[in-house]
Amino acid sequence: MATAKKTVKSTKKAVEVKTIDQMKSELQDKQHSLIDARRGHKLGELANPRVLTVTRKEIARLHTAIRAAQIAESKENK
Repeated sequence: MATAKKTVKSTKKAVEVKTIDQMKSELQDKQHSLIDARRGHKLGELANPRVLTVTRKEIARLHTAIRAAQIAESKENK
């Protein structure tokens, strides 16, 4: 019986380490862009409404990353 071979493509991405302050400033930028996108959507100016969903998910990811960094920082200080 023949076995199936799995091929794995290795894509190495450069991991950028950000400080909590950098993530917080990026979070504020995303929140402002979400407000602008919502305003544009209400006015009918937004060409791609999927921007709203993507931006909300990016904000949630930033909140998660900030919280994880805070927990890691507090564990290091103990």
